[in-house]
Amino acid sequence: MIVRKGMGRAKSLLLLLMVLLFSFATYNLVAMIMDHKADGLESLNRKMMVSGKTNSKFHVAVTATDAAYNQWQCRIMYYWYKKVKDMPGSDMGKFTRILHSGRSDQLMDEIPTFVVDPLPEGLDKGYIVLNRPWAFVQWLEKADIEEEYILMAEPDHIFVKPLPNLAQGTLPAAFPFFYIKPDQNEKIIRKFYPEENGPVTDVDPIGNSPVIIKKSLMEEIASTWVNVSLRMKDDQETDKAFGWVLEMYAYAVASALHGVKHNLRKDFMLQPPWDLNVENKFIIHYTYGCDYNMKGELTYGKIGEWRFDKRSYLLGPPPKNLPLPPPGVPESVVRLVKMVNEATANIPEWDSLNKS
Repeated sequence: MIVRKGMGRAKSLLLLLMVLLFSFATYNLVAMIMDHKADGLESLNRKMMVSGKTNSKFHVAVTATDAAYNQWQCRIMYYWYKKVKDMPGSDMGKFTRILHSGRSDQLMDEIPTFVVDPLPEGLDKGYIVLNRPWAFVQWLEKADIEEEYILMAEPDHIFVKPLPNLAQGTLPAAFPFFYIKPDQNEKIIRKFYPEENGPVTDVDPIGNSPVIIKKSLMEEIASTWVNVSLRMKDDQETDKAFGWVLEMYAYAVASALHGVKHNLRKDFMLQPPWDLNVENKFIIHYTYGCDYNMKGELTYGKIGEWRFDKRSYLLGPPPKNLPLPPPGVPESVVRLVKMVNEATANIPEWDSLNKS
């Protein structure tokens, strides 16, 4: 009897200890979730860094054509990828330029490249970006991708510093774009995301790039992304409303159709000239023209006395040693030009290799 009572007390104490441990773990988990909700941009990433744990490596994938305009951007991007890839804090794996021109080009030996077919002639209706989702479908089906995650990137991305895996398990990480507004375009969104699927707020304000996503999830979404893109392009109202960002909306809708939400990371990248400082950002996206007068004042919409605009170099690469902006221009623009200059100074045959 004494032994049994002793064993009973021991079991009770063990059970109580397990309950206390479970309660403590639950409290910590809830606290972590609440912290993350309060500061979704930084909190979980900080916890991971403090604990010394890192997520899986991600494969850097950029879709491109063989036009000179895409080629020189890819060369700059790849230069900075190589420079930061193995630095502390990086989860960057291998790199692939997914070339959707259907043929090899002169950069095959310089940049790891996987050639895929473009959409059948006429299907993109002159909107070449529709080839992006189709390129990913082919690459995912045919390529040997070692990494568990994928970063979908674009040629006009420059890595400012080592990029960790911002995804959290099956929760992808994405940059929120201020001009992607599903809730303000509900009538159109509902053509492709019916009410029975859920509220329109399920559609994230994102495009496909930059996004870090588990490869298995991307394999599920990719074909839907293609189909939604083509349907949107065929719908005149949608095509007119979404214009050059149609394919971005298509990715957001396709993800929602698969029940995939994204962790929105404003620190994923910056976009000069609107973002003034680099600060803690990981990628510079130089999609906008940067025009200033010599007083350092922005003259957006009007060609400035000093300017950097990627569209000035449609037929060939920018020259080496671009002049730096005048005093007063934001740090983000200065940093962009310095990074372009460093790359062009170190990439072989810069002035002659990639010209149309």
